Formats: sequence, structure tokens, C-alpha cells
Amino acid sequence: MERVLVSSCLLGAAVRYDGRAKTSESAILARWRAEGRIVGFCPEVAGGLGVPRPPAELRDGSVVTEAGDDVTEQFRRGAEQALAVARKAGVRVAVLKEGSPSCGSSLVNDGTFTGTRVPGTGLTTRLLRAHGIHVFNETELEAADAYLTRP
Repeated sequence: MERVLVSSCLLGAAVRYDGRAKTSESAILARWRAEGRIVGFCPEVAGGLGVPRPPAELRDGSVVTEAGDDVTEQFRRGAEQALAVARKAGVRVAVLKEGSPSCGSSLVNDGTFTGTRVPGTGLTTRLLRAHGIHVFNETELEAADAYLTRP
């Protein structure tokens, strides 16, 4: 059975910066869980950031908090650990939380801490894609499921 890397917050783990989850009620995720496909992972926690933690956004190639603290290294470390976990599990598909400076697959916040989203990708998504892992977000579960079943 092929495994899928999934953001822990989508699986109900309270690991987001605000100490909450973003639990998905998707029937696809429920089926994958029942099939034993899911490898849950939070790159930000794995990289050494606590819960809760200050919000962080991408700005000029770095990840910074609103106070200006540079947390890029923790985000890079988490991305590297996500890749290691994915490789060990034989993952070729990931479903990650859109908008995150780690996991965003098409949109990220613009670095102004105003909630403005712009086209972009998070550090974990970039690294996974650079190593041939197809990354989808939580609104693309049907596409991810179809990708898993293609020959």
C-alpha cells in the first residue's frame, strides 16, 4: 500500500502556530487512514518550533516572525526531516496545508502579517518537489487520490 505524507494539522493534531488543528473531514483522508496509507508530519514542530509559537511568514527568501525573528533554519530543518520521513516511507504524494510558510503549495502569506496571500510555495513543499514528490493541498484531495491510482 502506497503511503501519503499528510500535514499533521489536517489530521487533527493541535500543532499549528496558534496551538490549534485544521482538521479535514475529507472522506478521502478517512479512507486513506483506514487503509493505513497516512504518514502524519508537521515540519515546523519537527524543526524545533514549539506550540503555540509566533506566526511566521516568508519574506525575501527568509522565514520571519512579526517581531522580525528569523526562523528560517528551523523551517529548513523541518523540511529536511519531512523529506527523510517521506523517503523512508516510500512516499511519492504529499497533502500539505495551504498557506503555510512550510507547506503552502500554491499560496503563502506575503510577509506583511496582514493575511494577504500571494502565489508561492513553502520550504517543505519546495524541497519535496525538488526530490520528485508530488505535493497537493487540502483542496486537491481528489487530484491526489487520482494521482495515487494512476499507472
